[in-house]
Amino acid sequence: MNLTTLTFVAAVASAAVTVASAAVPPASANALANALGSAIVVQDQASLRAAPRDGAQQQASLWQGEVLEVRGERLDYLQVWDHKRERGGFIRASDVRRMALTEAEGPALLAVLRFMQDTPGAEALGIGLTAAYLQVAPGQLLAGVEGAQAFDALGTFADRLARRASVAVPGKASGATLSAHLDVANAYGVRFATYEVEGRMQVCYEGEAFRRVLAMPVADAAQRARAALALTRPECINPDLPAHERAKVHAWQVDVLERVDVAGLPPYLRNRVQMRRASVWGATAFEQARKNVADPAVAAAAARALTEFAGVSKADLPDEDQSAYNDAAMRVSAVRWALVPTTAPAAPSKAARPTLVTEPGAPGETCVLLVDAQHTAQAPLLRRCTYGVVWSASASTNREGTAVALAVQPLEGWRELWVLRKTEGGWLADVLPPAATTPETGVAEWAGWVPGGQQMLVAREARGQGRYRKSFEVVRLDGLTTERVTGDVAALPLFQRWQDPAWKRQTLSLR
Repeated sequence: MNLTTLTFVAAVASAAVTVASAAVPPASANALANALGSAIVVQDQASLRAAPRDGAQQQASLWQGEVLEVRGERLDYLQVWDHKRERGGFIRASDVRRMALTEAEGPALLAVLRFMQDTPGAEALGIGLTAAYLQVAPGQLLAGVEGAQAFDALGTFADRLARRASVAVPGKASGATLSAHLDVANAYGVRFATYEVEGRMQVCYEGEAFRRVLAMPVADAAQRARAALALTRPECINPDLPAHERAKVHAWQVDVLERVDVAGLPPYLRNRVQMRRASVWGATAFEQARKNVADPAVAAAAARALTEFAGVSKADLPDEDQSAYNDAAMRVSAVRWALVPTTAPAAPSKAARPTLVTEPGAPGETCVLLVDAQHTAQAPLLRRCTYGVVWSASASTNREGTAVALAVQPLEGWRELWVLRKTEGGWLADVLPPAATTPETGVAEWAGWVPGGQQMLVAREARGQGRYRKSFEVVRLDGLTTERVTGDVAALPLFQRWQDPAWKRQTLSLR
């Protein structure tokens, strides 16, 4: 059988793996039957030469993980046939490892896979060795613990290769190597999806091996956790999906993450699962709020997101997980107002400050109306509509009645601050985003009013263009210019004195 064209076919009853052999010319059939085994390339850019000497013409450049059929030996070279390129030649014996592809080799191959699973840079070779193990292992073994280990290793290799390819610099030597490794993986039936995100390519493993792990009763908690985390990467959701399809993906991700029992996991792995759950439940709350912000399911999803995030132990966070922790905090913070019930505004009196009411606009729109004793909803002081989620419970009016702050969430994981302010020409509505970048993940929230009606306190946190920034600011209402900004809230006396007690109690910015 030709290992190079190995494909994995789902067989629920037997958990067997079907190997599809490449079409071999009739003249090669007898030679294949009498082959001296196979050899897997272990070095990148290994030379396939026309003769068994260093100065011979190079026929092709081979990459780790590729499989060759051995047809003979000459000096310190092997005479091989490359079915992928349909050409023969000679390769140094030290550049390959020979395999007989018999059942007796199975335990040794599995031991190598366990060793290589945590070795970055050898993903293509690992995929090739996994394919060899899946070919020689009997079906009953693949349905057991050994099969779970093999599929876990295969998924780990493929997912890590996709991550490396996503951050590779185009045109660099490393980029060419990763491209070749992806080709090797594709030759084994390992599939990847590629998306364009903000001018760069995001490569994602499609996850067949991890789906198998989740479907296997013998898979342990750590294997299930790794599989669930790989299958629910937020950056691997197609950015071009319409809203209703994206909601289906998040519902599926919730189901996948619920299959993981975090009780017996190591602390760092438990944290990763809970951070991912918090992010997915936050996205679910936003999608449900877009349909009906008053639906009790919105508050339930937001509460679950907050519960999962609160369960994360910061003391057990390794440095590489700090980014995921901050992102989860922003996604949960974006929907935290769903946990605060909206109260109907009291009937305005002549001395009452302006209040906000909402009403439906065009299909999918919510309109915000600013009213007072003299200006009803039919003739409001200001009217502004949005397709985002308006968190009415967040509305706060300053003591002077000259400004109103409101949280509005136009995108999943991205919440803006609307500032409605009184000017000489009337009322204006301005938007204060989490950051002056393309929306990715971030929250801008009102933190308090400074007496005098000239200033407000704002907390902003965002990730954009690969950078993370959190700041606490004193913002002037006239023009919304930032007067003072710091990353340490204790460095701003105005913040220490005038921050709103409810904000301080509920915000995740002070975590």
